[in-house]
Amino acid sequence: MSRLPFMTLDSDVVDVVYMTWLVDEALAAPFAPPGARLWSYQGRTPLTVLTYRHGHFGPRWMGPLRRVMPSPLQSNWRLYLAEPLSDAPPVPTVAFVYNVMDSLAHVAGTRLFSDALPSHWPASFDFRVTPDEAIVDIAPGDGSAPRLAARAVRAGEAVLSPLWSGMFHGWSDAVGRLASQDAAVVEVPTVEGAPGRSALATIDLPVDVASVEPLLLDTQTLDCPLLQRLDADPEALCFLLPSVRFSALSERLLRAST
Repeated sequence: MSRLPFMTLDSDVVDVVYMTWLVDEALAAPFAPPGARLWSYQGRTPLTVLTYRHGHFGPRWMGPLRRVMPSPLQSNWRLYLAEPLSDAPPVPTVAFVYNVMDSLAHVAGTRLFSDALPSHWPASFDFRVTPDEAIVDIAPGDGSAPRLAARAVRAGEAVLSPLWSGMFHGWSDAVGRLASQDAAVVEVPTVEGAPGRSALATIDLPVDVASVEPLLLDTQTLDCPLLQRLDADPEALCFLLPSVRFSALSERLLRAST
């Protein structure tokens, strides 16, 4: 598919729930592509799980007809790079750890046609946002999706706790740094002994920081083996982005790392 022009995709996304934990940088490093250096502070690096509902996710060329396209749930798990990879554009970049979707058709499509978004199909995927709370419950079953159960409640004041104040200059800076990313990379399989390769996707996600609402994680509800594996701090930085227009702009393979 890399020989064909990339088909720009649009989605009117709603209810984007961000949950971010600080994890051990050394333990998280193997989840990043070859040559990547994670953004970190005192040996800790952010891992964000953002879960949301698409709004008629489909090709831009469809115009108004895009409304017939489905609106799957998606959960995107990502780390943050200190700087872009070689051969990548100089923009804020994340490294995908997992992408989970509740639509088998979308998962099959990404597996067949995308290097940058290899998705996983869980046994069940429950996601609800109400005036009082946000609930995420992903059960992998026998598949390769990650496990996550978490509940966050609406919080009143948008302030940073001491745990996060060392990495960010206030609430708005934290939201902007964690939510506003322009590119994503992921390691792609290569033949044994070949240099590592990465795929790059560029996106447009114009986050309105002023619209973001703070959430507070109920730590008693959290169930996520990956966070335990990465020695995550119990406290999470959580917030809700009510809506945003998402666009997938391009995808390509980067030159092999040496």
